[in-house]
Amino acid sequence: MAQSVAFGSVPTRLGDVLAAVTEDGVAATAFQDGPRVRARIAGRLGMAVADDPARTAAARAELAAYFRGELREFTVPLDWRLMSPIQRKVLGTLHGTVPYGKVVTYGELAARSGTGVPARGVGSIMGGNPIPIIVPCHRVVAGDGLGGFSGGDGVESKRWLLTLEGHLPPTLDWDL
Repeated sequence: MAQSVAFGSVPTRLGDVLAAVTEDGVAATAFQDGPRVRARIAGRLGMAVADDPARTAAARAELAAYFRGELREFTVPLDWRLMSPIQRKVLGTLHGTVPYGKVVTYGELAARSGTGVPARGVGSIMGGNPIPIIVPCHRVVAGDGLGGFSGGDGVESKRWLLTLEGHLPPTLDWDL
């Protein structure tokens, strides 16, 4: 039987966050939902789309709880197939060693991953992370500031996520 991918999204302060879930786990997340986004992810996976809300239920529930400020650690299984071995090593190191509310610099993650990838390369890997939020690339910062972010509204989305996690103090207009 061919594998398939199911999609589900949750409304958040950063827009509808989409989860793409295979039989093995969450393979991708996106800061937007829509037919083109779903088709692009299904195409990258080389899978047919399944209408299977039950398959996405755990990911949707955990994402919703995270955005409400109630979840500090994701437990849904992950499907790492969209990553090269180097990406998997760097993003796996990030996922396993940088907890909620903490950050690491690009250089520190480069050293911690033991891959020989320089800090600039780590930045590129973060920009290509297929599972943002759950694999928390927003927790990787520059040595002199926030650094970049390719998800959602860019650095403002990164700032919002780090404020949600308590790493950055809320501004007067910040709202959960």
